[in-house]
Amino acid sequence: MNRSRLLALLWAGSAVGVFAADTPNAPLKVEHKSSFTVDASVRNPFWPIGWKPPVTAPSQQSNAEVPASAFVVSSIAMQAGNRFAIINGQIIQEGQSFGLKLGEDIYHVQLQTIEDGRVVLSQQGRTITVALTRR
Repeated sequence: MNRSRLLALLWAGSAVGVFAADTPNAPLKVEHKSSFTVDASVRNPFWPIGWKPPVTAPSQQSNAEVPASAFVVSSIAMQAGNRFAIINGQIIQEGQSFGLKLGEDIYHVQLQTIEDGRVVLSQQGRTITVALTRR
């Protein structure tokens, strides 16, 4: 065997033996644990560009009646078994409840039925009929 190969093997074997003998099963010691905190008023730099966190709705609910003019029905889709309407820019399915914010008040509204050219909503037992807006 070549002398340089023999020295390389001895050196590699001793290095492996030294490292293996130092820490047989001991956990690693962390001297400086890194952390990252962001103030609540600052955008988190780890969010994708253009992404915004979902807005949580306030828990307040108003008991006042909602006028029919507060709703804009821009589209209705009626298929076999599925009915959808776009109300104020949101896709709502028949029977689904949603929140409507007017000023500081939140109104809980339910889409009762979707008919040809109009939707029927209910808010606190009151029925609101809104026609499809044609442009």
